[in-house]
Amino acid sequence: MPELVFFSGTMDCGKSTLALQIEHNRSARGLQGIIFTRDDRAGEGKLSSRLGLVTDAVEVEDGRDLYAYIVDHLSRGGRADYVIADEAQFLAPQQIDQLARVVDDLGLDVYAFGITTDFRTKLFPGSQRLVELADRVEVLQVEALCWCGARATHNARTIGGEMVVEGAQVVVGDVNQADAVGYEVLCRRHHLRRMTAAGARAAALSPDVLPVQPA
Repeated sequence: MPELVFFSGTMDCGKSTLALQIEHNRSARGLQGIIFTRDDRAGEGKLSSRLGLVTDAVEVEDGRDLYAYIVDHLSRGGRADYVIADEAQFLAPQQIDQLARVVDDLGLDVYAFGITTDFRTKLFPGSQRLVELADRVEVLQVEALCWCGARATHNARTIGGEMVVEGAQVVVGDVNQADAVGYEVLCRRHHLRRMTAAGARAAALSPDVLPVQPA
């Protein structure tokens, strides 16, 4: 039976790499897919991995009907055996509903990839809807690590290496960008303490004695 599958994890855990691997495996067997993405680090209309792999994709704008896009593609003689949606956390809830309809009405597997929570530990609306609707939610087993060596579970937004907890939910950036708006993956303890790798180096303190920041 076709499924809507949500592959989730923190930043830097290999979500886009897996999306590209799924695309490679299926295309190598003669299948054709449609790839959706939004706000990829490589630019508009791209699905890219930090390993350097990149492929073309359909950029999803606000208000685009994904179900209608696929129906139009098929009605024009195009082929679609499956759908991949990367950066799915940036999709609107109604666009997730449209992907579910692709599974139910068109009989296509849909593989969605995204992070679950933002830099404030709040659910992205798209990710929340995926958790509500997906046939399966798969947490990726390639674990990103906090600077302290523990499993990273939270995404932190940084400016100049300092963690910030205010601002727009969506600001495009990447990990290891210390000079501008960037992101760093942290364990829960150091996210609550707002202690990034740069902050830990500057403070020269043991992780066991770091002060807890007020909420």
